[in-house]
Amino acid sequence: MTRPITAGVDGSEESLAALAWAAREAVRRGLALRVVHAWRFQPHDAIDVGDRDTQAQWVREGLEEATRTVTERHPNLEVTIDVLEGGAFETLVAAAAEAEMAVLGSRGHGAVVGFLLGSVGQQVIAEAKSPVVLVRAEDQASAEAAGREIVVGQQGDPEDSAAALRFAFETAAARGATVRAVRAWTLPPLFAYSPASLKLLDEAGGLEPYEKKALGEALRPWRERFPDVHVVEHVEMGSAGQVLLSVAGRTQLLVVGRRAHRTAVGARIGSVAHGVLHHADCPVAVVPHD
Repeated sequence: MTRPITAGVDGSEESLAALAWAAREAVRRGLALRVVHAWRFQPHDAIDVGDRDTQAQWVREGLEEATRTVTERHPNLEVTIDVLEGGAFETLVAAAAEAEMAVLGSRGHGAVVGFLLGSVGQQVIAEAKSPVVLVRAEDQASAEAAGREIVVGQQGDPEDSAAALRFAFETAAARGATVRAVRAWTLPPLFAYSPASLKLLDEAGGLEPYEKKALGEALRPWRERFPDVHVVEHVEMGSAGQVLLSVAGRTQLLVVGRRAHRTAVGARIGSVAHGVLHHADCPVAVVPHD
């Protein structure tokens, strides 16, 4: 069964930008669009705010009005609207589990961030079984014009980044875009060297050639699967987050993998995903490892 692209909409400018992004991507991929809103009944003794059914109808009408722009712009797009009673985190995680990807709004830059990059949004990204795309209010369709790349971070062994690479190549194929695959590397401490690793480095001719070879091996199956997608291999010394952000200015989508880290206070996303979500101007896709 083909799964839809799901957009979480709460009426904010950021969520409406996410809705527009999700609609464009659904059209490109030939998928349906599901629009989801998490809602809780709000009784009030002092004023008449309607019963449960009345409130739900008001919410649905607002959601239909918000969705009308994309249905008029994409008349052949299949769209369903769901007002789901429950908390935002639980609702969005459940919706993402049934989706090809979930698309949410993202507020703010730097240290001060909004709701979807706060506790709820970070939990959704950490717990979702499908990719989660974060879109800022300023996002425009013109940013997806030819010449802007899909940038994807690759690290570790080929299987470590397979899910992120697959998502990046699928997106590039749907858009006719170039994939820039970025592998950042730093000098390891001396005690990290072992006889086996020293032998591999010697065979590769040094650290940088070793990193280039590792990136090429990780890309090989995706180049074969998507032969029409142009690929730029980018190997640079530096922290992964900084290197990815350094090329984000010419990017239409930045793709990073994530392996959730569980602590006593819940799941946390990795530092690279956390950094680019805070500072990248373009939409960011966070893809869970297979």
